[in-house]
Amino acid sequence: MISRRIVLHFPPRMVDRAVIYRLVKDFDLIFNILKARVTPRKEGILVMEISGLRKNYDLGMKYLLETGVTVQPLSRDITWNEEKCTHCGACLAVCPTDALTLDPKTMKIKFDNSQCIACEACVSACPPRAMEVRF
Repeated sequence: MISRRIVLHFPPRMVDRAVIYRLVKDFDLIFNILKARVTPRKEGILVMEISGLRKNYDLGMKYLLETGVTVQPLSRDITWNEEKCTHCGACLAVCPTDALTLDPKTMKIKFDNSQCIACEACVSACPPRAMEVRF
């Protein structure tokens, strides 16, 4: 079993197609939508966690690429600029997954992008704008 957090970029011609349905039906994959943004006839961006058997996952990713959907790992889009961070802790109160935590020894913020779901709550909460989410 494999589980990955990915970002899918749908070109305008694909926004109104049942692509995710095919991932479930044809490739027996399980998904959890973390974030979606669709602009009809322009673009679609879907952040999701997807899991299933490795062979099915690979076939599903191949299908997406063949249809013109761009697939990238979620971790590539989440950045924390430690130099900008003042370690004020404002982000800690809004992070629903504990991707941002406080190290009790150093009293500094730590970021674990593998826990991040790109909800963007930390971006607006961070006074020095040390958190950036790009899709």
